[in-house]
Amino acid sequence: MTFTLPSPRTPDPMDAPPLRWGVLGTGWIAGRFVEALHAHTRQRVVVVGSRTAAKGAEFAAEHGIERSVEGYEAVAAADVDVVYVATPHSEHRDNALLAIAAGKHVLIEKAFTRNLAEATEVVEAARAAGVVAMEAMWTRFLPHMDVVRQVLADGLLGEIETVFADHGQWFPRDPDFRLFDPGKAGGAMLDLGVYPVSFAHFALGAPGAAVAAGTRAFTGVDRQISAVLTGFAAHPTAHGIISTTLAAATPTGAFIAGDEARLEIPGPFYGPQRITVRRRDGEAATSDEPSIKEHEGLCYQAAHLATLVSEGRRESDLLPLDETLAVMATMDELRRQVGVALPGESL
Repeated sequence: MTFTLPSPRTPDPMDAPPLRWGVLGTGWIAGRFVEALHAHTRQRVVVVGSRTAAKGAEFAAEHGIERSVEGYEAVAAADVDVVYVATPHSEHRDNALLAIAAGKHVLIEKAFTRNLAEATEVVEAARAAGVVAMEAMWTRFLPHMDVVRQVLADGLLGEIETVFADHGQWFPRDPDFRLFDPGKAGGAMLDLGVYPVSFAHFALGAPGAAVAAGTRAFTGVDRQISAVLTGFAAHPTAHGIISTTLAAATPTGAFIAGDEARLEIPGPFYGPQRITVRRRDGEAATSDEPSIKEHEGLCYQAAHLATLVSEGRRESDLLPLDETLAVMATMDELRRQVGVALPGESL
């Protein structure tokens, strides 16, 4: 018997009410984010802030932003509705608190902060101020992930046995590159490993236990971490298996295997993709090709946040703040087990 997969319920990003955005940082991800907003939403990026005036002006000219400012305080003080924090992980806490204190909603690049303690500060400040704070884990808001969400809710896979996800990239050994720099909260886990950890949380919930192994890079940050997560309240026999490295390009795939069927997401699983569900009887079904591809999919998270603001909601139902905190707690524990702490941390 053939079967079909559900259609995504993800709204068209163009339907989200337009807000005025300010951007902190001028790195690669900030550029992709602004491009995605301009191409697929009605959101308006009106100001960008950089540590140096020249970089800010160059970024604004390249991306059609009307104003650039030196420093981040001027962005928080500007006439904007939302501040997008795209600075290194080491700056996320301070930058987010700056924007929240100015009464702005914030979208904070993943990883949300360096650790759970910093993340808790940001969450408590946002809740006290009555503003939206949301982790920019763009995967959660993509159409194919809504198909996964429905497949899990409908029980099409049966009892979940194994969830697997990996994310590895190769980077040249440059001590000044942010992923090798402890001062910028570098390492594989916070930048790359957050994707498989978040995927495991999405599929299984928060783990009760974890066993991790890892190695360090030449600067002392985590080079590779692999882990088995267990003790899930809703899936007591399931294992979540994650792997991340900054020293090799891995397939970056993911799967969820149950006793009735297996759901597969090819690499990169964290970007817009098709999914395939394969049943034990050999039948398979594949979702539709995404209409918005690659990093242009960053538009969905921005549209979701804009909708939250327009509807007067203060937290996302697709990625609640308590789940962001749980993901940070898991990453803290994995780094603790492999003996990697960032400057000033005591994990």
